Amino acid sequence: MKKIIVLTDFSECSSFALKAAASIAKSNKAGILVIHMLELNQALLTTAEGFHPEQSVYMIKLAEKRMKEFLDQAYLKDIEVTPVIKHYKVYSEVNLIAEEHDADFIIMGSHGSEGMSEFFVGSNAEKVVRHSNIPVLVLKEELKDFKMDRMVFACDFKDESLAAFQKAQEFAALFEASLEPVFINVPGEDFLSTRDAYERINKFLSKANAAQQVEVYNDYSLEQGILNYGKSIMADIIGISTHGRKGIRHFLMGSLGEDIVNHAKIPVITFKI
Repeated sequence: MKKIIVLTDFSECSSFALKAAASIAKSNKAGILVIHMLELNQALLTTAEGFHPEQSVYMIKLAEKRMKEFLDQAYLKDIEVTPVIKHYKVYSEVNLIAEEHDADFIIMGSHGSEGMSEFFVGSNAEKVVRHSNIPVLVLKEELKDFKMDRMVFACDFKDESLAAFQKAQEFAALFEASLEPVFINVPGEDFLSTRDAYERINKFLSKANAAQQVEVYNDYSLEQGILNYGKSIMADIIGISTHGRKGIRHFLMGSLGEDIVNHAKIPVITFKI
């Protein structure tokens, strides 16, 4: 592990992410890249009429001050921490920084999102999940020492999920955690008999070259099945693959990964298909 990205808006949730990142960084001798996305009004940047450099400078200086205060933490001692403040579209361009710094994954805090705000807006976390090419770890509460013993990984065991499955294996191994793959079987067109489910799973594991025990868990929906299974085995973290759908496809089809991020109580990590 080389670099962990922490996305921050200087909120309490962001501090949860920073503490967890510090714990992980110390254990793995990794650096931390703390990024604040400064969303300046486009009029300040793109039009002659609206251009007010003094306002832009003021907002940048204010963000720098808040960043300095945010990083003034004893638990960051002896960790290489790089603050970054930039103005750009948070969700689509975070990959550029991740690629530039060869980051391993992103960690961020989230309150989640419910009801109509979830339908029309969604949380910042789910937008990052939708766009990020590297894994995204989302926390809902403070974890002073990030440790995990059992990691659920929900998978459909189709060929397109092979890369995500292998990334989940690597992440679990990094923390010496037990990986608990699960196939959620639900009513409807995608329902499989136990025999058919294990036939698909065994073919998948053969291609992945993995000797792994997989649970078939029945429930009424994929989301509830994943959450209920995680709770039943007292998992420390839920791993899930996501397509990262955007635009009209996302509006019509949604994203299971984003739903889990919003509603899970324990940490969730997503792996892009």
